[in-house]
Amino acid sequence: MPHYRDEGIVLRTHKLGEVDRIVTVLTKNHGQIRAVAKGIRKTSSRFGARLEPFMVADLQLYEGRNLDTVSQAEQLANYGSNIVADYAKYTSATAILEAAERLTRESSSSQHYLLVLGAIRTLANFDERSDQVLDSYLLRALSISGWVPALDFCHSCGEAATLFSTHSGAVSCSACKLPGAVNVGQSGLLHMRALMAGDWDGVAEASESTRAQVSGVITAYLQWQLERGMKSLQHVERV
Repeated sequence: MPHYRDEGIVLRTHKLGEVDRIVTVLTKNHGQIRAVAKGIRKTSSRFGARLEPFMVADLQLYEGRNLDTVSQAEQLANYGSNIVADYAKYTSATAILEAAERLTRESSSSQHYLLVLGAIRTLANFDERSDQVLDSYLLRALSISGWVPALDFCHSCGEAATLFSTHSGAVSCSACKLPGAVNVGQSGLLHMRALMAGDWDGVAEASESTRAQVSGVITAYLQWQLERGMKSLQHVERV
C-alpha cells in the first residue's frame, strides 16, 4: 500500500473499537481524508493529543481500501488550547470545522485548507469578533466551492441593489426581486463585501443590527446550498 505525506487540520474524530480512533482531516494536497489512528486512545500512544480537532499536523499515511491509516503525526500548530478556553471562539470554530467537513466531502483544493487554517488561526490568536470570523469564513468557503455571491449591482438591471437572494447568491433591486431575496439594504451588502474581503476595519463599522441580519442571511445561504441545516450553528454565541 503506497505511503504519502501531507499536512492537515483535524476536523473531527470518533472512536473505533477499544483503543483506535477515526480522524477526519482536511489536508493541503489530498483533500478531505478519513484515516484510522491505531492505539491513539492508549495512554502510551505516540500520537497522543496531536490528532484532536483544531490541531494542525504533518502526517505520514498509507492508503487503505476504505480508510487510510496514520503511521506518523508531528504537531505543526496547536490552536485548540486558546479556542476551547473561550466559549464564543469555541462555538464559532466548531461551526467552521463542521462547514469545512461538509463543503469538502466531494472535492476540495489547497484554498479550502488555507482558508480553514487562516480562520482557526485568527480565532486562536487575534481579537476579531468570533461570529464575524465565522461569517467571513462561510462566505469565502461557499465562494471557493462554486457558490460565489455577487454583491455589487442588481443582477438584472445593473442598478444599486438592496436585496440578497439566499437561493442564488445574487443581489437585486426591489423591482427585480429574486426567489429567496432578503432586504439587507446597502449597509448589509457593504458589510458582506467587507466580510468577503477580510476587511476587519470595515467589518467593525457595521451596526449590531446589520451584523445580526447579515449573519442570518449567510446562514440561510449556506444551508440552502448544503440542502440541510448545521447543528453547530445553533450554539454559536452572537455578541
